[in-house]
Amino acid sequence: MEKTSATQTNLSAYNNEWYKPGGLVKRLLWYIVSRLFVNTYVPYPSAFKAAILRAFGARIGQGVAIKPKVHVKYPWFLRVADHVWIGENVWIDNLILVTIESNVCLSQGAMLLTGNHNYTKSAFDLIVRAITLEKGCWIGAKATVCPGVQVGQHAVLTVGSVATTDLEAFGIYQGNPAKYVKTRTINS
Repeated sequence: MEKTSATQTNLSAYNNEWYKPGGLVKRLLWYIVSRLFVNTYVPYPSAFKAAILRAFGARIGQGVAIKPKVHVKYPWFLRVADHVWIGENVWIDNLILVTIESNVCLSQGAMLLTGNHNYTKSAFDLIVRAITLEKGCWIGAKATVCPGVQVGQHAVLTVGSVATTDLEAFGIYQGNPAKYVKTRTINS
């Protein structure tokens, strides 16, 4: 079924001049350093990668594990608490603040996306919204957390699922979009 509208997408009108994530030199330097030391398969120690991220403005806690080939868009918009695991090929597309509280696990290939486009606007305007991952939550392999989502304490987003809305504490969520399936029980 084809529908038409008087107004249509017009990408020539796209304008994100309002968005200023940092100076060009800073962003270029981060891109080079990141490719050499963080977004690489070279097995540098996590403490070394954490030091690099800190040098570019990230706040990184103690005991953070950073696996190979992790992509961080802008470290100056990243807050990571203690004992966090960031798995191989994790993509943190933080156009705005991403906060990761203690004991969070980001499994391999997980994506945190703080930006999107407003498909209801003809110019496809950029939208940025912060993400918060509360303590003890687990983002499964190849799962995606969308802009503005808050993942509650100890919640689980299962493998390949997509969180488009907030996830309640201790909830286990699955699917695209992710839906509540059951309550997480943690045994000692």
